Amino acid sequence: MTDLTHPQPTPDPAPDPRPAAESPTATTAPTTTAALRAAESSSAPTASPAARRALLVASGAAFMSFLDLSVVNIAFPALIRDYPATAPATLTWIVSGYAVAFAALLTPAGQLADALGRGRVFLTALAGFALTSLLCALAPGADWLIAGRFLQGAAAAFLIPAGLGVVLSVTPPARIGVAMAAWTAAGGFAATVGPAAGGALVDWFGWRSVFVVNVPLAAMLIVAGLRLARGERRHPHGLPDPVGTAATGVGIGAVVAAVTQGQQWGWGDPRTLACGVGGLALLALALWRSRRHPRPAIAVTLWRSRSYARVNAVAFVFGATMFAWLLAGPLWLDTLWHYSVLRSAGAMTVGAVAAMAGAVVAGRAPGSWQRGLGVLGALLFAASTFYMSTDAWDATPALWTAWIPAGLLGGSGIGLLITVLGTIAAESLPPQRFAAGVGMNLTARQAGGALGVAILAAVFAAHPAQPLTAFHTLFAVCAGIAVAAAVLAALPVKEPIA
Repeated sequence: MTDLTHPQPTPDPAPDPRPAAESPTATTAPTTTAALRAAESSSAPTASPAARRALLVASGAAFMSFLDLSVVNIAFPALIRDYPATAPATLTWIVSGYAVAFAALLTPAGQLADALGRGRVFLTALAGFALTSLLCALAPGADWLIAGRFLQGAAAAFLIPAGLGVVLSVTPPARIGVAMAAWTAAGGFAATVGPAAGGALVDWFGWRSVFVVNVPLAAMLIVAGLRLARGERRHPHGLPDPVGTAATGVGIGAVVAAVTQGQQWGWGDPRTLACGVGGLALLALALWRSRRHPRPAIAVTLWRSRSYARVNAVAFVFGATMFAWLLAGPLWLDTLWHYSVLRSAGAMTVGAVAAMAGAVVAGRAPGSWQRGLGVLGALLFAASTFYMSTDAWDATPALWTAWIPAGLLGGSGIGLLITVLGTIAAESLPPQRFAAGVGMNLTARQAGGALGVAILAAVFAAHPAQPLTAFHTLFAVCAGIAVAAAVLAALPVKEPIA
């Protein structure tokens, strides 16, 4: 990896002034956040008011963005009723369009945030998220709603890496773990309670309310975050390669679309093959250009850090099992235990609270404990999903003896591992590339999540008349994937000597 000239200002009163030119082929190792953390005294500095404000605003934005990844699922039956002239297969793009756009643009969004200014991009994305949410709420027809969801997902893709990049740039290196814990807890809570919250809103106010609530929330976050862009400057190297940026976004989006829609279209369907093969070809083009272009669309130099590369691999693998588990939970409560929306909401908070607790533990733990806590998190999740695959879980509701133990294990495992992955990823990055690095890390997790959703769909398609068997099979697969993530996280990493 290489040093970047003119680094963004950090809260350290004495930053390292040594610049070095960046090029795709340079071999000089950058000053990473881990190195800065190691250079600090053993007593971690307290966070400044600016750092606390940035964390609060970015965590609120993460909650809002990740909530919208799942909150619409529960509104889907109401959408089918309101748009009877539109085929249900077409309406599924209301759900998947957001996820496809979100995953597709995370990597280029991170690059653009580093180039244009993270605070500036973050506030613009917040405004865009509010406007696209309003478009969805006022959509006169299904086509407008689908378009609005694609645009909403695009706004969220810029919101997340830019917001977390702002947080990391103003947070002392020794407190990055604490910041990642808070940010992870916000996103994890949203993903866990999203289906139940969506159901409550739909029951009480109709499906349009799930979009309306974003508008005042985004407005409050904009007001609270107006200072985030103050004093920012554009990156001296300019915007990344536009051809590579377009190829990256379209390529990732096409691959995610193929994975998420493959079960519905058919894996041999020309649409699935075109999206999959075409997307991979575009990604190959983007990588080829990024290795040669002076302003690469994909920060390939970051992958020379074996620690960063391994974190992304674990994020991809664990993302598959985590997303399948998060989606299967509400389905189990509804299909087998016949819980009401509000009762499901209460049950889902078990995993959410456990995830927040796990995130806090991982965020406050010493750096030397991080890898071990990550492995422990994956194994706790594996234990939870294995337990859910046994005969102890059946169609008889057992909140205290089945759901709560599994939720505590699985939720705490998610909180531990996701926080550890975010912390290690941030500490592997030079401060000038926070948003780009975060964007790629989240892309890996979302791509894994798309695979997990496809696995869920395939398992249920194989057992259409046996839902209990389908759930047990799915949870057994999830347990195996979680063990694979634990093994991958446990592998030692030795960085090459520059």
